[in-house]
Amino acid sequence: MPYSFDSQALSAYTSRVIEGSAPYLTYDNGRTKATTTADLLSITLSDNRTFTPSNGSSATNPIVLPVAGQSFTDIHMMVPPSTNSVSLNDLVTSYHYWGDDDGDGQGANGVTATGSLSVAITDKNNRTVGRGTVLSLCHAPYRVVLSSSAGSLITQYGVPNSSTFSGSSATYYITPPPSPTICYARPNLIFGGQDTNTSTWDPTKGHLTQSTDPASYNRNFPTTGADGLYFDLNIAGIDASQLTWVPVTHEGITATVTRVTANDSWLPNGSEVVTRVTLTGPEARSQNYIVSYGSIGKPHLPATFELVGRDSGGRAVIKYGFVLRMWFVHRGSVQENYQGHAIKPWCSSFGYRIPMSTELAGTRGKYGSISHRVIGGLFNEWGNVSHYGVGFSSGRYCTYNRTDSPRIYISPSGSISNTMLRSISNPNDCYARRYPGGINLSGVCVYPTTYLSLQ
Repeated sequence: MPYSFDSQALSAYTSRVIEGSAPYLTYDNGRTKATTTADLLSITLSDNRTFTPSNGSSATNPIVLPVAGQSFTDIHMMVPPSTNSVSLNDLVTSYHYWGDDDGDGQGANGVTATGSLSVAITDKNNRTVGRGTVLSLCHAPYRVVLSSSAGSLITQYGVPNSSTFSGSSATYYITPPPSPTICYARPNLIFGGQDTNTSTWDPTKGHLTQSTDPASYNRNFPTTGADGLYFDLNIAGIDASQLTWVPVTHEGITATVTRVTANDSWLPNGSEVVTRVTLTGPEARSQNYIVSYGSIGKPHLPATFELVGRDSGGRAVIKYGFVLRMWFVHRGSVQENYQGHAIKPWCSSFGYRIPMSTELAGTRGKYGSISHRVIGGLFNEWGNVSHYGVGFSSGRYCTYNRTDSPRIYISPSGSISNTMLRSISNPNDCYARRYPGGINLSGVCVYPTTYLSLQ
């Protein structure tokens, strides 16, 4: 048989194995392809920057998001945004997070997958964070840990027909872009460690800012006030020492912001330089011992305060707003043995009244202790007011409730009781005095005289 060049060429052609591409995992229809463990554990930001397990980020050198206001669902990864853990089989069968550029794996049982993938996100305080959480500078940097078990993606046909993945993990530290932010308003932290409501209170930092919208400043601390009380602003994203603030006055009440070196006993780190807001307004300390009472200011409340921090160029770069709903005056430590000073006429002479128990403690008549640092009551908001150095007594305060008999006695140190002096059932019988057994009652008054809901 004659030698044929064509048959030789055909034989050579048919003996070669046709190689295509391996199957891959993808969340964006093949634009991002995962065929290795590094690919599987990578993340991509909204500006298309991709970071792999060797990213090199750290708590002090985090990855910065391209824009503010993004949540973790804006950070693309192989774990679907609706879950924190998923099997690779579910990625293929339920989420259709896979592809093969050669068309292999189509049809029944055309592709199989083994292994799993998970993500865990915590903030800088090691609290678990959900995928839908908008990243906040106050809680950054966040730690994102992607973990995989050993697994594979295999198509029935094709060469190559598989991608394999090893058990591994990748850690990313992520923060939103810097922008001036007030994270916390910190009053006295005493008795604040028992509260587990982390959405509004941090035992070491104070009340979390709830709103930057003027329409809902009423959600922020404080809603109650008294002359001389103060709190510190925790500011992130800008050098707070470079800001200037102008005092804000409404209804005879002034909020003044200053930079001071504080050494209050409740500061977690001892002495520190802080941005401090001090309230000044109507007070009655000069009339504590006066029988013929004078008059003090009666602020028309509620009143909205907006504090504006300006940079060296005079530009407003940061704001903090709150709405005062109640103003308190006190009678200091006036406590005479058994004789006493009637509290109700003393308050009434100023146009004030004895507060309800909920207006001091916000506990709605629950006896025991002040354990919740929430918005609403003077002691809940401000902590132990006797520690501010403005004359508040550490004794108990007699309150008036229209439904309480006997009435409730509340101490700024946290004690709430209805067992003391059960004979007192009329507000006219509330006296600032020392009682047998070393029990002291002190006087405090509140304005306005209408009863406000703490809801």
